[in-house]
Amino acid sequence: MNYIYLDNASTSFPKAPNVASAMADYITNCGININRGSYALAYDVEDIIYTTRQRLNTLFNGHDPSHVIFTQNVTMSLNMVIKGLLKVRDHVLISSMEHNAVMRPLTQLLNEGITFDTIPCDTTGSIKLDAIESLIRPNTVAIIINHATNVCGTIQPIKEIGIICKEHNLHFIVDAAQTAGVIPIDVKESQIDALCFTGHKSLLGPQGIGGMILTKEMAQALTPLIAGGTGSFSHLEMMPTYMPDAFEAGTLNLPGIIGLNEGLAYIESQGMENIHNHELVLTQSFLEGLQSIDGINIVGKQNIQDRTAVVSITIDGMDPASIAYELESTYHIMTRVGLHCAPRAHQTLGTYPEGTVRFSFGYANTMEDIETALSALTTIANKI
Repeated sequence: MNYIYLDNASTSFPKAPNVASAMADYITNCGININRGSYALAYDVEDIIYTTRQRLNTLFNGHDPSHVIFTQNVTMSLNMVIKGLLKVRDHVLISSMEHNAVMRPLTQLLNEGITFDTIPCDTTGSIKLDAIESLIRPNTVAIIINHATNVCGTIQPIKEIGIICKEHNLHFIVDAAQTAGVIPIDVKESQIDALCFTGHKSLLGPQGIGGMILTKEMAQALTPLIAGGTGSFSHLEMMPTYMPDAFEAGTLNLPGIIGLNEGLAYIESQGMENIHNHELVLTQSFLEGLQSIDGINIVGKQNIQDRTAVVSITIDGMDPASIAYELESTYHIMTRVGLHCAPRAHQTLGTYPEGTVRFSFGYANTMEDIETALSALTTIANKI
């Protein structure tokens, strides 16, 4: 049975061609740790890990490969930045489109005297830039922004927000879960202090690997959330300040990093612009097709301006869960339904609490996939 996978915002599938083989080769033929062994094979693995840092630093125009930190995922990266930076009486600003990877850590910190305010967004999910300055307080220390929402694909203007942060001496923290690998991000140009990313979405790597890119100033401002062995400065019982060791306690997910390295190599070979353009062509065709089906509502932006290849819909008179079930059970189309771990975003978009059915396209999807999905939706909508 052939399934059509349209849930790439959750995790990309299939992965880049050499990801699985590179990971299997490492596990089968090497499997050696780094920073612990003083022998040739360990140094060979270290070279691959450093190459991956360099690739990420180049992709995002970071300041220094040593400030590319590997974590399990973007959620862990955001927790490390949020909880490592904020102190009692600190105040931060977020948008009304944030994912629970930001909301839940901040909500935990409310009990510790840390507060936040929400920058409003309109019903397409676009941030209201002119509302930011009035929300800044004397104790505001950072702005945390989801570069693109996972609900409807709207991209936020991080360059302009970065300028505001610079003017007010605020840290700028960006959640790039949905954009890293498919939308150009320039850490220096956008004046980003912490860029948090995951490897398993548009970077085309495996699950369980992510990271963050820090400025020197941000690295110095953060208290490491996790402490332990690093294989360096072992005579000390406190975490080293040396980068990247200061934030990489314990054994890293080396198979994951090696897989991510292959994902990055594939993106380089294909060209990120080509990947993005392919996804937007599919998105444009899907949006145009949806607009011709009675009863279907496109949530958020109605075109491909300032958006990723993520489209959320509702159908008049139908429960989103029922739509997703029929798409999978009858037409073998895999989507994601519900609130997408982003209830605030759905409240902003007017789709709370029912949620939406989300379609998200990847580089491996085809125009035939789009046509099949539109045909299925036409039949489902016409039943009402």
